[in-house]
Amino acid sequence: MIFMRIGIDARTILNPEKGDAIGVGHYTFQLIRHLLEIDHENEYVLFFDFRVREKDVKKFTRPNVKIKFYPFSDYKKYLPGAYSEILGTATLQREKLDILHSTSPSSRIPLGYKGKTVVTFNDLGAYKIPGSFSAVTRSRNKALDRLMESKADKIIAVSESMKKDLQSVFKTKEEKIEVIYSGLDKRFFEISDMGAKKILDRYGIRKKYILFLGTLEPSKNITRLLQAFAKFKEKSLLKNKQTDEKKFKYQLVLAGKRGWLSKEYLQIAKDLGIAKDIVYTGYVIGDELVPLFSGAEFFVMPSLYEGFGMTVLEAFATKTPAIVSNVSSLPEIAGDAALLVNPLDVNEISEAIWEFSQNEQLREKYRQRGLEQAKKFNWEKCARATLEVYKSLM
Repeated sequence: MIFMRIGIDARTILNPEKGDAIGVGHYTFQLIRHLLEIDHENEYVLFFDFRVREKDVKKFTRPNVKIKFYPFSDYKKYLPGAYSEILGTATLQREKLDILHSTSPSSRIPLGYKGKTVVTFNDLGAYKIPGSFSAVTRSRNKALDRLMESKADKIIAVSESMKKDLQSVFKTKEEKIEVIYSGLDKRFFEISDMGAKKILDRYGIRKKYILFLGTLEPSKNITRLLQAFAKFKEKSLLKNKQTDEKKFKYQLVLAGKRGWLSKEYLQIAKDLGIAKDIVYTGYVIGDELVPLFSGAEFFVMPSLYEGFGMTVLEAFATKTPAIVSNVSSLPEIAGDAALLVNPLDVNEISEAIWEFSQNEQLREKYRQRGLEQAKKFNWEKCARATLEVYKSLM
């Protein structure tokens, strides 16, 4: 039996600056939660931002868990980088860890830290689609990705596609990378209509709707999605010999927080003549996701790049048929359970939307396939595989 003292940077879970856990925060929360369920032998030191309230971390309390707060977080804006490095290294070294796991390159491990490290890579968007990020974000992400790739003793890639990206961008050795798929929260399989109408009413969803979920930013290909939806609307009205736009039966629901350049989408929708057909929900809290998915006619995700694509699995689990991009990790994660489209081809996206809107039998086929595909991904399997990575470094 190997007994280890494992440190995990948990600052992405409860971040006072970034709000609710999304993306990496969700991954970190679920990984820790399931590691603590399956592993009662090893010790865990969980590092949180010092501004997080103690009552918020009580859910992680276990006999084999120590909660540690980074005391110096607030000083970064006052102290030079070197001091932050020294303080960070000292805090980590004091815990005498066997393994330190950073669940994202953005949770930077100090260069002075000499212990064994694991880093999870969720995407390399700054390298693969650089034009989808601001110059500042692109520069920062590239630097952190490069730094943490060289710092890590072992890298967890969230997909085979992610592994290939690491190898092509950084020439990372194959034996350094372990592919471990993320899991899927079980609540997405528990469909309930409770409160669904109230949620739809709150957002102003009054027709059949096509759902997109994700941060509204260029990497998600929102402009082409709006163009495809406008073509779909035009074709629908033409086929039904309608001149009255009020007779158009669909809304496009863009669910998610606003990201870089998102203000432009309002003007684009207006220019395309679909402004009244678009619903912007803003950030959607967890309890509202399942009814929002299950109420949709179908889900569309024409991203230019995804390291994993969790929302596709969420759609599958809620029996929501999906149209997704045929690039990066998406074909790998979706398998044959989604209709794949070229994200650069507006006509192809539009035709896929039209096909789904007209063919209930087709939607049902993907509905059933999606549910089976979603069942392949679970967090316990992810936690067990991650624990094996820790052991491999001992």
